[in-house]
Amino acid sequence: MGGRRRGVPGSNEDFSFVSPVVKYLLFMFNFIFWIISLVMVSIGVYARMMKHAEAALACLSVDPAIMLMVVGVLMFIITFCGCVGSLRENICLLQTFCICLTVIFLLQLTAGILGFVFSDTARSKVTEMINNAIVHYRDDIDLQNLIDFGQMEFGCCGGVTYTDWSQNIYFNCKKDNPSRERCSVPFSCCIISKDKAVINTMCGQDMQDLEYHEAGNHIHTNGCIDKLVDWIHSNLFILGGVALGLAIPQLVGILLSQILINQIKDQIELQDYNLRHRSDPWT
Repeated sequence: MGGRRRGVPGSNEDFSFVSPVVKYLLFMFNFIFWIISLVMVSIGVYARMMKHAEAALACLSVDPAIMLMVVGVLMFIITFCGCVGSLRENICLLQTFCICLTVIFLLQLTAGILGFVFSDTARSKVTEMINNAIVHYRDDIDLQNLIDFGQMEFGCCGGVTYTDWSQNIYFNCKKDNPSRERCSVPFSCCIISKDKAVINTMCGQDMQDLEYHEAGNHIHTNGCIDKLVDWIHSNLFILGGVALGLAIPQLVGILLSQILINQIKDQIELQDYNLRHRSDPWT
């Protein structure tokens, strides 16, 4: 920002403290995320309309489609305030945008710290979610594909161990279970050789009836929770980079909006000064 120019009113009538670079940079910053928010809402609405199985949603704390729509709508409102506030040089809208970004950043920071401090509680919540997902494995093809992808990617089976699949009514080991998959596990638990051209999707049949060491010859017996924890520990730098990548745009938005707010306030003071001294006979 330039320095304050006081003195002859005619010399600063056309002077502005508001930098066009800051103004339009903040506008473009918000416009990009405004478009992203519209895409998120559209995807969320489409996913919600295409979702037919409601029972599968019980395994998740929040329906991903609804979460996407809520986050998209909030982002739309916040970035709309930033877009209009920067173009119209409206302090109220800019302050709303800045405060919202600051609150969101602090909430993310608090959630990260609490997740690190109360890691045992976070682990139990993840275990509960995975167990619920196992229960509803056959209820939704999207959920089924997600679980199969996770088990094949991490080389794991179940939450804590492969016998967790007995929680599912189709894989339950009870004697009165009429399912053909009784006491089995999904094929995504199987140890698949890369040289096999055709995958045996029945390779998990009756695996829960086998002892741990015997089942380990055919399927992954370790649970996905331990595998997930190990993956997080081995990729802390990557996760930290992702977290930083999410935080930087928020900090940039907060900084630009605060700079523009200060420039607008300086411009208002300059205009008030010119009005007060326009008819001053001593200037």
